[in-house]
Amino acid sequence: MHDFFDPTLLSISKLYGLIGYPLSHSFSRKYFTEKFAREQITGCQYELFPIESIDLLPELLDSFSNLQGLNVTIPYKQQVIPFLSSLDEGAAAVGAVNVIKVEGKQLKGYNSDVYGFETSLQSFLKEHHAQPEHALILGTGGAAKAVKFVLQRLNIPFSIASRQPQADHLSYEEINAQIEAFPLIINTTPLGMSPNLEACPALNYAEMGSGHLFYDLVYNPEITAFMKQGLAKGIPVKNGLEMLYGQAEKAWEIWNTPADLTAKR
Repeated sequence: MHDFFDPTLLSISKLYGLIGYPLSHSFSRKYFTEKFAREQITGCQYELFPIESIDLLPELLDSFSNLQGLNVTIPYKQQVIPFLSSLDEGAAAVGAVNVIKVEGKQLKGYNSDVYGFETSLQSFLKEHHAQPEHALILGTGGAAKAVKFVLQRLNIPFSIASRQPQADHLSYEEINAQIEAFPLIINTTPLGMSPNLEACPALNYAEMGSGHLFYDLVYNPEITAFMKQGLAKGIPVKNGLEMLYGQAEKAWEIWNTPADLTAKR
């Protein structure tokens, strides 16, 4: 048996967990453990399953017949897709999965980052009575794909900034030459994340002002170097904590919605 197998977990009525590798710390376990206690949800437990290879997923599922759902994190958000029975619309469009609903041998993949970001961004825009004519996405990773999907759904045109030259991406030099053209700037890179607190996207902040909005998917620290640059220029800012809470609650909803209803989502 692998290290993830703990026979005591078989006594839990409904088991949930997170797969990824390594799992040095987890927002998800802390969040769901506190949620179960706060809302007096009994018979449920959330555990970490640091599997060294995605090929161990079938063994994990076979080991715990009480497993109801999984969250998926780095590096398996894309690697897990071939193991799934089906994908919902958001996960298929984004090409990444961070929630799995387990129903017997049927595994359906979802991307709750889409929901978390969409609801958080909409509240941010509503708060500031903004309907941006153009957005700028900093970064090209998995999180950027979820952001792109949401902006398309909200009919907000966008450009993508990349440090590496690509045909459909703008360089930072090109961006800085027309920075006023991007009233909404969304950082999907890990720049500024703890412990590298001073790291910051290489933008021409001197040319920005209150006509801009900054959204940073990073949530630790609460105020990133990117956000500090915005605040210094009177720019409204928001971090990714609300998105994180939103995607976690969406995962719980997915796991606890009957299959015939989730199939229509």
